[in-house]
Amino acid sequence: MSESPQALGAPVVRREGRDKVTGTARYAAEHPEPGCLYGWIVPAGVASGRVTAIRTADALALPGVHTVLTHDNAPRLDEPDDPILSVLQDDRVPHRGWPVALVLAESLESARAGAEAVHVEYTTTGHDVVLTAGHPGLYTPEEANGGFPGLRERGDAARAFDAAPVRIDATYTLRGLHNHPMEPHASTARWADGHLTVHDSSQGSTTVRDSLAKALGLDRDRITVVSEHVGGGFGSKGTPRPQAVLASMGARHTGLTVQLALPRRYMAAIVGHRAPTVQRVRLGADRDGVLSSVSHEIATHTSRLKEFVEQAAVPARVMYASPHSRTEHRVAALDVPSPSWMRAPGEASGMYALESAMDELACVLGIDPVELRLRNEPQTEPDSGRPFSSRNLAACLSEGARRFGWYDRDPQPATREEGLWLLGTGVASATYPVLLSKSAASAHAAPGGTFRIEVNATDIGTGARTVLAQIAASVLDVPQERVTIAIGNSDLPTGSVAGGSSGTASWGTAVHKAATALAARLADHTGQLPAEGITATADTGEEAAQESPYARHAFGAHFAEVAVDSLTGEVRVRRMLGVYAAGRILNSRTARSQFIGGMVMGLGMALTESSTMDPVFGDFTERDLASYHVPVCADVPDIQAHWIEEEDPHLNPMGSKGIGEIGIVGTAAAIGNAVRHATGARLRELPLTPDKLLPYLP
Repeated sequence: MSESPQALGAPVVRREGRDKVTGTARYAAEHPEPGCLYGWIVPAGVASGRVTAIRTADALALPGVHTVLTHDNAPRLDEPDDPILSVLQDDRVPHRGWPVALVLAESLESARAGAEAVHVEYTTTGHDVVLTAGHPGLYTPEEANGGFPGLRERGDAARAFDAAPVRIDATYTLRGLHNHPMEPHASTARWADGHLTVHDSSQGSTTVRDSLAKALGLDRDRITVVSEHVGGGFGSKGTPRPQAVLASMGARHTGLTVQLALPRRYMAAIVGHRAPTVQRVRLGADRDGVLSSVSHEIATHTSRLKEFVEQAAVPARVMYASPHSRTEHRVAALDVPSPSWMRAPGEASGMYALESAMDELACVLGIDPVELRLRNEPQTEPDSGRPFSSRNLAACLSEGARRFGWYDRDPQPATREEGLWLLGTGVASATYPVLLSKSAASAHAAPGGTFRIEVNATDIGTGARTVLAQIAASVLDVPQERVTIAIGNSDLPTGSVAGGSSGTASWGTAVHKAATALAARLADHTGQLPAEGITATADTGEEAAQESPYARHAFGAHFAEVAVDSLTGEVRVRRMLGVYAAGRILNSRTARSQFIGGMVMGLGMALTESSTMDPVFGDFTERDLASYHVPVCADVPDIQAHWIEEEDPHLNPMGSKGIGEIGIVGTAAAIGNAVRHATGARLRELPLTPDKLLPYLP
């Protein structure tokens, strides 16, 4: 069977691109109806305590205000599958910003005015919101996020470290980070004839439907959740958030359509964040740089509501060969909002520390940082002993060094100047696991030679519609223009969440399987197709349940050149290069966009983005885009993404690996290592803002 020239690998333009730029694509808060009510949350004004009184009379007296829901009159929920969804059910205040009331009004302006007129009284208790490396509440959890063991040991890392002739013992600190997608978290809920329809800004409408069904005590077939277009998520929309429950409760209580969009300044307390981490890394090596001991210990925080532990030590379990290893997560439950997923959770924060420590080891030994990494390539995955399905990190490092001109540099730090600017270069490795979740799909052939694919995938800006059409077209051996795609609706065949860089692999495997079954049926069919066409369905429960005998990961290498202003301490990234080994690239246009997007996010992590907890007030101090600084176009003048051709038969029918998150993983470390090369100063706390650098500049 020949492959369509526009099937897999070709830079096919996004199918929904025109709809987005012309404004015809509709997002969750763009489904108004006559009589629609608009919601505005009243956030808790204390960091810990209980509500003793809520006075709503002034709010209800305002023109346009329809209803004020509180824990006294809100619909009762069954116990939800996530404690953050148990809103307006009791008087507790687990953290500042927790919703204590919801005002519903005929206009957004009236709802906001009503919320300001609600008077809440509290009793308060002492609060603790600051993570420290020696916090007395730290404990080792059984599991970190993703089901990874909280503690993992091989050999005797402490003894091997003490015996090593060369040792690195360093602590790296990352402050809290926030996802800040362009589209805020929003839901529009409508009840009609006992059926609930919710337009939700989510990375997985099937998951939202299931959570709403549990919380509201409904059968799943009485709920439809639509997430047709989603303006970014980066993990913060990976699981249902309170706005979907609140909008549904409001619609049930009033009998009217309710729309609730979170103001950006409320998102930090409601939709999750990347928790701060304090990471101690100890590397023991011989004088040739060969590792004998790797220890990575994490301290982080979680909320009082639930345990969520960033799995930042996990990458150290698989990255480099070492006979002795100890990796441990420790967590303290504080009076803070619940942390959650943020792009490349675990890998982004953990690899910053590990790759910075590797650079420190290279500097002490006088070994080129690329060469040091090559000397510690494992033959099998160190943590499990399984063979890699493919591991082309060495190829990424070598190709990246060639493209970047790495070996032209003077390895000595603080030697290259350009006027007032100090110049330096840095490198870091990246990894991300290959994940596959259960999904289902249907493939339909209609008379006239057109095809329709249905799968409840979610396109969060990644081009999922386009790539899935290419996968189907390649199997059916037809131009991709003849394939239509239906996604983003929980009434469609069940699709997994768009997260963990697993979306395309999970949905694509189901689409490939359904299209293959359809192609077989068409091959057996003679004569004209029936008027109703022919449909084939498939699910990947069996494939997702299988445990691979291989360790499956994507790998990459990041290179960065920075300029540091010797007078102000400002850091400018002049150029960045990423080279990746991610299996078969299914669409070169959308893939490059994903890689570059991750690298830009990593740049923000390195230089501008952070959030701190005010110990007295008990809230994040940076809660909007005026104070939480994300990179802009001027920050990334030259950024390139490339990949090597990688054939891996142990993945999925497409031979692909996830690409959405690996771009961020090594970027911050590469930039930090470049700053050290430029200035000679090793800073171990992100972001690298001018105030941190100035004391070390000449």
